[in-house]
Amino acid sequence: MLRSLRSRLILASLLWTGGLLALMHMASLMVIHAFPRFRGIHSVGPIIFGLVLMAAGFVGVRQGLTPFRHLRERLMAVRRGERRRVEGVYPNEVQPLIDDLNALLEDREKAVKRAFATAGDLAHGLKTPLTLLAQEADRAGASGNPEWAATINLHVERMSRHVDFHLARARAAASGAAGAAPCLVAPCVEALVRTLLKLHAGKTLEISSTIGPELFARVQPEDLEEMIGNLLDNACKWANSRIALEASQTGSLLVLKLDDDGPGLAPNLRGVALERGVRIDEAAPGSGLGLAIVRDLAEIYGGSISLDDSPLGGLRARLSLPTC
Repeated sequence: MLRSLRSRLILASLLWTGGLLALMHMASLMVIHAFPRFRGIHSVGPIIFGLVLMAAGFVGVRQGLTPFRHLRERLMAVRRGERRRVEGVYPNEVQPLIDDLNALLEDREKAVKRAFATAGDLAHGLKTPLTLLAQEADRAGASGNPEWAATINLHVERMSRHVDFHLARARAAASGAAGAAPCLVAPCVEALVRTLLKLHAGKTLEISSTIGPELFARVQPEDLEEMIGNLLDNACKWANSRIALEASQTGSLLVLKLDDDGPGLAPNLRGVALERGVRIDEAAPGSGLGLAIVRDLAEIYGGSISLDDSPLGGLRARLSLPTC
């Protein structure tokens, strides 16, 4: 059974033309039978005229399908985040469908904005008491209760990471479904490197980056910063002195590789390290959400993350993100 509209229209045109030819043939036989003097008269004129009509019919079918090709291109632009609506004028049979689709896109955009506003209000409502708790912990530490202060600060940090984690998931889920505009990778990495070198100023770290200025990924800038920032922060915690970043485009994916010269990670622990809340070394600071955030965000956008041996001797994180 034919599923292509083009094939169906062409088949219908051929059947219609065949039917007309059969009728014309019968009509010509009747004329010749009624008027024998026309028998034997041949002319290429009707044949040429018939062929011209058939060619015009095929051209008409092709032009009639052109709006559907434009529709597909514009839908892909909406999916990639380049457009918010399906623009253009379409045949009367299709235009009502396009209007309904644009109305659906507008309703969805409004719903996403409301969800973002609600999530932002929730985050603000949670972060304010967490900030107050952190201040109380500082006061407790200053008054001679360092262990109590450390315990409070640990739980505050974990709660803050959980809030950030779920906010990032909600933002990425909406962005990944609607499509995101291209986001350049090099400026994001440069800003993160400057920030993390300040945060880890107590260690002597060399962070090198070989990322072309033209490389991009179709993710929200905040989510790209969240993913690369978590990977860089993790590398800074474990590296001895060197961290290297490089990126390339492979087909429709941007592949970012981050290497460090730290102790690495055993193969049987690499999958476990990507699970939510898992900390391989309990003595290290953190909540065990960093790599899980990267994994979840990458998967929402249609990408992935994997861990492997690094040529620097430590761990290599390989992050793949879509470019189209």
